[in-house]
Amino acid sequence: MKKFDNLAFDEKYTLDTFEKLVNCDSTTGKCDDIEKLVCSMLDELATPYEVIHKGGVIADLGGEGNPLVVTAHLDDIGLMVRHINADGTLKVVPVGGLYPFYCVTENVRIYTRDGKVYTGTICRTPNSIHVTEDELRKNVGDFAKDVCIVLDEDVRCADDTRKLGIETGDVIALYPRFEFQNGYIKSRFVDDKAAVAVLFAVIKKLKEAKAKLGRKVYFYFAEYEEIGHGTTVLPAGVKDMIAVDIAPTGPEQTSDEKKVTIFAKDSRFPYHYELTNELRALAKDNDIDYALDIFTPHYGTDCDPSISAGYDIRHAAIGFGTSNSHGYERTHIDGLKKTYDLLLAYLLK
Repeated sequence: MKKFDNLAFDEKYTLDTFEKLVNCDSTTGKCDDIEKLVCSMLDELATPYEVIHKGGVIADLGGEGNPLVVTAHLDDIGLMVRHINADGTLKVVPVGGLYPFYCVTENVRIYTRDGKVYTGTICRTPNSIHVTEDELRKNVGDFAKDVCIVLDEDVRCADDTRKLGIETGDVIALYPRFEFQNGYIKSRFVDDKAAVAVLFAVIKKLKEAKAKLGRKVYFYFAEYEEIGHGTTVLPAGVKDMIAVDIAPTGPEQTSDEKKVTIFAKDSRFPYHYELTNELRALAKDNDIDYALDIFTPHYGTDCDPSISAGYDIRHAAIGFGTSNSHGYERTHIDGLKKTYDLLLAYLLK
């Protein structure tokens, strides 16, 4: 960036923060652990916050007038126990947009309602190619028919599993498997914990530089984004909202893992034309490599529920190009840096 050189992107802090966040399981509906983690991180940065009654944290960054909300979400896609099978394995249903072909053979943690944690693996049913080759050549299309979770426990029947305390409704989190190689970030849940890490990097730098914000700013760390109602409650008087989320790459997409994307439209709504243009102008003025993109047919951000809830706000979204969305995702540190640069430029303009 041409400006704000004293607020340069801190790569190590951002990566360390992402790793800390991604290793804290937070399947939608069970975000208590990550909520506590985020609150402790805000305490370390001496940033006041409010915990939303239904779940979520709104940090108050200060500033005056014309309030802005910047949001990134804490919840991850995952699974829930649907039924305990006769052989003691678990039938599951997805929580959020998780599909069998993107998670078979992944390791998981099962959280019981009594606070116990067990491990297991998502397996095909049947699960061994050496004895069921023809069956395993079929597509994995349905959690109910084609997939089960095999526990790392000595269970042979449903009663054995129930004696562990596992029951219908228990939440299941997938292992993230974070790696950083040659600038590339590979992990589950880049969506959206990489964006949360970017927001924390912004808070840290603003605090260190004692920078003056151009307006009142809230950072909203939302829960329930993956099921569509993350930000249905906003602070009073909010005028504008910017979501920071992944920008999925694909054959007809302009998004790039090394760029920041400014969203023109998602599968629900166009983003606010003037606010989107303000972000575009800032990217140009500050030599930030960006793309404009449209995401259909299955994409939305936490701006959408706020608009649907009736808030009189302008809304926009930005984010880093990300491949393999809702699977084992990948982005690049350059994309995070450019997202950081554009957000910072907007906050200080």
